Formats: sequence, structure tokens, C-alpha cells
Amino acid sequence: MTDQYTYAHTHAPAWPAEFAERYRAAGWWRGETFGQMLRDRAAAHPDRVAVVDPAGDGRRWTYAELDRRADRLAAGLHARGIGRGDRVVVQLPNVAEFFEVVFALFRLGALPVFALPAHRETEIRYFCEFTGAAAYVIAAEHGGYDYRGLAATVQDQVPGLRQVFVTGGDPGPFEALDAVPADPPAGTTAREEPAPDDLAFLQLSGGSTGVPKLIPRTHDDYIYSLRGSNELCGVDEHSVYLCVLPAAHNFPLSSPGSLGALYAGARVVLSPQPTPEVAFPLIESERVTLTGLVPPLALVWTDAAPDTPHDLSSLDVLLVGGAKFSEEAARRVRPTLGCTLQQVFGMAEGLVNYTRLDDPEETIVTTQGRPISPDDEIRVVDDQDHDLPVGETGHLLTRGPYTIRGYWKAPEHNARSFTADGFYRTGDVVRLTPTGHLVVEGRAKDQINRGGEKIAAEEVENHLLAHPSVHDANVVAEPDPYLGERTLAYVILRSGAEPVTSVAVKKFIRARGLAAYKVPDRVVFVDAFPQTGVGKISKKDLRSAATGAADPS
Repeated sequence: MTDQYTYAHTHAPAWPAEFAERYRAAGWWRGETFGQMLRDRAAAHPDRVAVVDPAGDGRRWTYAELDRRADRLAAGLHARGIGRGDRVVVQLPNVAEFFEVVFALFRLGALPVFALPAHRETEIRYFCEFTGAAAYVIAAEHGGYDYRGLAATVQDQVPGLRQVFVTGGDPGPFEALDAVPADPPAGTTAREEPAPDDLAFLQLSGGSTGVPKLIPRTHDDYIYSLRGSNELCGVDEHSVYLCVLPAAHNFPLSSPGSLGALYAGARVVLSPQPTPEVAFPLIESERVTLTGLVPPLALVWTDAAPDTPHDLSSLDVLLVGGAKFSEEAARRVRPTLGCTLQQVFGMAEGLVNYTRLDDPEETIVTTQGRPISPDDEIRVVDDQDHDLPVGETGHLLTRGPYTIRGYWKAPEHNARSFTADGFYRTGDVVRLTPTGHLVVEGRAKDQINRGGEKIAAEEVENHLLAHPSVHDANVVAEPDPYLGERTLAYVILRSGAEPVTSVAVKKFIRARGLAAYKVPDRVVFVDAFPQTGVGKISKKDLRSAATGAADPS
């Protein structure tokens, strides 16, 4: 598998030697691998429950059992020709087998390519083709969708995709995961486990345009982000983490997420659905201590919590990230859920910021936190890359011990997304407070240019959310023949709220003292917003809808 390994590393820009040496000397990179991490936890507390899978007949795998299953599957996959450097597309829902598969691949030095359950033919075919995937792992069926049909279509279209493995249900024409042999045939070369600076997996970018780019993460850098997150989020062996978002997404995987919980020797509870009806009973029965939500879901939970019959008192921390959480919405968390809000602002490319558990309440609800590491370098710059003073709004650039130096196999994109000295252009518009906390003003593309006046969508959304009848709001630009762009506000009303007109909403905004040019030109009431696979609002689709509505043709 040397050729595969070399191929994988050739297309993944690495940290320059001087930076790698600095991060090791500082103790951020400690020479750990995921395979060894699980082995160590299983040896230290074999009988402690690691994973609870309510959808899988309430299975409760201990650390020893998860370790054995990962080893057995690694041996079986190795017997099937999967080895160091091979790419394997993994598309599994929130089931225990997700961890069995990824830890088996970690031990082989094979690279999971994390797909989301919502991905379909276009995305999966691209992942398999672009990475030269050797295998594809799916659930037989989930959420009423049959992934076996998808796998058959993709396998026909991608000749290099040799194998499809299926977990749960009838595997159909493919190989059942639990039937993969545990013992390699005689004469098979012994497995070579990866090194700490090897690639561990390929993750999807959170970009909103086109097919996602692939993010190469090493064992060393990603494990450091887990360890740092655990320290800031108070995660230890007594913690219980509820995974409600898709398990393969970066936020529920590492901030501190399921992998952070497993690193601490804690318990991971997998919620098959993120709704209060499913998640609240699990919080009560498993005594969940922390979980992570995207902002639209956090709004649903805070609306539902006051009327729930379930005991949520074990919940100490609610992490909200994946997108900007508005101040108005943030203020609802403690009164309704009775727990501490911890804002998370990060990206799968690396940098993660947290509000601290002991931050003042005003800091928690008005900022998106500070970086994990003392070696996280932050720059806020103008359009010409000139550094701006503290308090001024500009483009966020960053580099550090867990922020990648380039996407996988994407030299042209890397030239645009990274500076010559290795800073990643995040695409976020932020300002830095005197305390070092970041306030996210939005994405660069979310800024509306209305006749030369610049409007931050998030600012207007925050005022809309203050309206007592408004459940959620999103503001985008729509084309205008005279102004270039004008402001369109999509609004979801609260269930049972008093009827309200667009004129009344505009009047409410004006009464809050907002500049006249920032008041939405148009307000449209909708029942739901389009979402990405992880449940974030798709501003791209909202902008497309606005463009279509404004097109006179």
C-alpha cells in the first residue's frame, strides 16, 4: 500500500517543519493516534460504556467491546485488500457501527472520507471519483431511503470503486459488514499502523458553493483539537455527550463531540433524530451533560423546553455552533433549558473558538468566543489584507496547530484560500473585542450592498428575532435594477403567534432605531428554510430563491 499512502500524502499540504517542531515542543502535538487512543481507553476502563445506540435496540458497547470490534473489522477489511492510504467513503447515520468502522480504518491507516446521510448521487459519485476510493460503507436503509440503490448506481459509474460494505438490514448485492472475515488469509502482509503525523481522514468543507472540498486532517492535529476542546468544555470521564447532529460532521465529531468524549473516557449517546421529542427523553434517561446544536435546532429546543414533561436537569452545557447564533436567540437558552450556553465558532478547516464556561453572561450571549490554542494566530484585515485595529470589522485570517495548510488535491483553490505565509482565508467577517473574543458579523458573501450602503445580514436578523411573533429569520440580497441589491427578509412565525403583516414587521424594525437603509425592502413569510445536510440554513438556496423571484423573465 506504499503507493496509495504516498498518493494520499502528496496531495495534502503539510505544516512547514519549523511550525511542526514548534507545535510539538509546546506540547500540542503529543504523538498520539486514534487507534492507540481507543486501545489505551479500553485498557484503562474496559467495562465503562463508550457508546449507547438507542436506534440499535438500545445497544451499549463498552470500551473493551468497541476496541475488539474495531480490531476485528480492521483485520477483515485488511483481508479484503483495504490498507494504509486507501480512501473509504463512509456514509452512516447515527449508529454504533459508525465508530466501529472509523476506528477500524484509523488502525489500518486507511482514510475515511466522511459523507453525510443527506448526500446523494452527485456528491457520493464525486467523493468516490475524486479520492479514488477503494470502498464505500453504507447503511442498508435510513430515514426511508435505500442506500443500496445509491451504492449500485455509484459503483456502476465509478470503475475504481471495488467494494461496498453494508451495515444493518439486508445487504442486497453487497457484503454485509458483520460478515467481513476477522482473520486474514495465510500469507497476507501484516498491518502497518499509521504514524501520528499521517493523515487520519478526509473531511468535507463547509463551503456553500459547489461540491465540498476535502480537508486533510492528521492524527496529531485533530487529537489536539479534541484535547483542547475537552479542557474548555469541562469534559471528563463522567461526562455524557448526546450526539444529535450527523455523527460525521465536524462539529458533533470534535467540538468536543463524540471523539472528544471518547478521548476523555466518557459516554456517547447517539440520538437517531435531533427533535425534542426524541432527544429530550434521552437526556432524561441517560443523564446527558452536554450536547451540540446548530442555531435553527437550538431555537426549536428553547421553544419546546418549557412544556416538556422530561427532566432536563442533568444538562449542564449546550454548545451552539455551525453558524452565527444571534444574541436574541442566545438569551433564551439559560431561562428555558436551565444550562450554560457555550457558543462555538469554528470550521472543519481548523480554528475553533469557544466562549468560556466562566465568561460573564453578556460575553456568552454577545460573542462567539476565543480560540482553543495560544498558538492560534488571528488576523482581522481589510480588503487589501492590511491588519485592522481591535474593534474594527474585517476579514478573518488564521493559522495554527490544527488549521490545515491546504485542501486535498486542490492547488488552484489553495492559492486563493491561503496566503503565501500559510494563513487560511476563512471567508468570515468578524471583529475582535479588547478581551480577545471574536464577534462574527457574517460571511463575506452575506453582506448586502444596497446602493453603496453595506448591510450586515446578521444585524438585521437579530432585530427581526426580537419581534414576539418571529421564530426565525434570514436576510439575503436580491437583485435590484437601481440599487444593485436590496434586502429581502425571510421570516418564520412562531406557532400560535398573533398574525403579523410585512408592514408591521418593518415598522417594528424602524422602531428599534435601525438605520432606514437597513430596514428590509421586502419581508416574505415562509414555513421553513432550506437546510444543508447537517441542519444549517442554506443561504445559498435562499439567495437563489431571491434571485429567481426578482427575475422578471
